[in-house]
Amino acid sequence: MTDLPRTPSFSLTGKTALVTGASSGIGQGCAVALAEAGAHVVCMARGADRLQETVAALQAQGWSTEAQVVDQGDLGAMRSLFDGRVFDVVVNSAGTARHSPAIETKPEDFDAVTDINLRAAYFLSAYAAKALIMAGKRGSIIHISSQMGHVGGVDRALYCATKHGLEGMVKAMAIEWGKQGIRINTVCPTFIRTPLTQSTFDNPERAAWIMDKIKLDRVGEVEDIMGAVRYLASDASALVTGTSMLIDGGWTAD
Repeated sequence: MTDLPRTPSFSLTGKTALVTGASSGIGQGCAVALAEAGAHVVCMARGADRLQETVAALQAQGWSTEAQVVDQGDLGAMRSLFDGRVFDVVVNSAGTARHSPAIETKPEDFDAVTDINLRAAYFLSAYAAKALIMAGKRGSIIHISSQMGHVGGVDRALYCATKHGLEGMVKAMAIEWGKQGIRINTVCPTFIRTPLTQSTFDNPERAAWIMDKIKLDRVGEVEDIMGAVRYLASDASALVTGTSMLIDGGWTAD
């Protein structure tokens, strides 16, 4: 009888996951995707009210989850999450943007965006990987990046700088931690309907630009990201590291 290959498991039962930016938007979707797959999910955000609402909604579904109110820009507070604790999966969905023409970018805008999108992402990765290495465990680190980590965009020099930087960071960290069985990847969405992107959709000129670039003729929804995150968190992606999953409706196909 022929021995057939077996599909790797997408289950996360027995795993513990940390999701940053979990109180709304893509981060909330990531928390749902991991909790539904069986992981115990630690939901992290800086705003307590919306975070607690998200956790309560997850628990109402019978899923295992808890809240951690932490400002990701506070490296000390973020570091404390790893004191005596190891996360099998870390999903970094926290991010920010201050769009403007490059010649109008203020130093304080530059610092605010790089502080969250790059500095915090860097050290979150390092803290998570160090905890895994010390425990002798394998793990998966997933950053929600952007298609703007692969192309340029109108009034997005600063945002693109942080996302291109994130993509390079992930490749280098994948090389460094591969032998320890720690995988690190990015998910790169196109424009997704979230509170962060609403101002762009409200601008008719920007909305037309978006629809012209997306080949599938629709903007993204949070649900479009959830499957990719679950895949990268699970054993189904055991040979995937140092790369990006572009969920961009064909934006970068040109």
